Amino acid sequence: MIRWFVAAAVIATPLPAMAQPGAAGFATRLQRVEDQLAIERILVDYAAFLDGRDYARYADLFTPDGEWVSDGGGGYKGRAAIRGMLESMLGPTGAPNRSNYHIITNPRVDLAGDRATATSRFLFVMRGPDGRPTPALAGIYHDELVRQSGVWKIKRRVADNIMPTSAEWRKIMPSAKTDK
Repeated sequence: MIRWFVAAAVIATPLPAMAQPGAAGFATRLQRVEDQLAIERILVDYAAFLDGRDYARYADLFTPDGEWVSDGGGGYKGRAAIRGMLESMLGPTGAPNRSNYHIITNPRVDLAGDRATATSRFLFVMRGPDGRPTPALAGIYHDELVRQSGVWKIKRRVADNIMPTSAEWRKIMPSAKTDK
């Protein structure tokens, strides 16, 4: 929808106005908006693919040498290792998921050409003993992103667990391995 409005604005702009010095500024601003939206989409897709147990699409959000790091010290480098982490913690690809989901909020993206940084908050919600949603883990993602072949990818993601801390989380979820 946004692209439609932008296209309509460009079409409605007289050609002499587009040839003026401001046209380059408009193109730059438009590129920044598109980059911002593409990166925010990655943040949303990250949670959707994770919760949908679509590990291939999840891992593809990262560069081939991308890195997922826990503030507790563990990390996984490369798409295969990242995918393996998910399978060891959450079960096989495509497994039905009626037990948890992620909420991603407060995205902040800072662009610098073909590189960007982003922060977002996350809330991991699990099914409680009575079937009700129960907040289980909250924190901040710190991302480094790069544009490769015109597509934004996560180069490095650091999950900064705030409540509970990483040490407390390992006691709650002993199967959550963070040392690979």
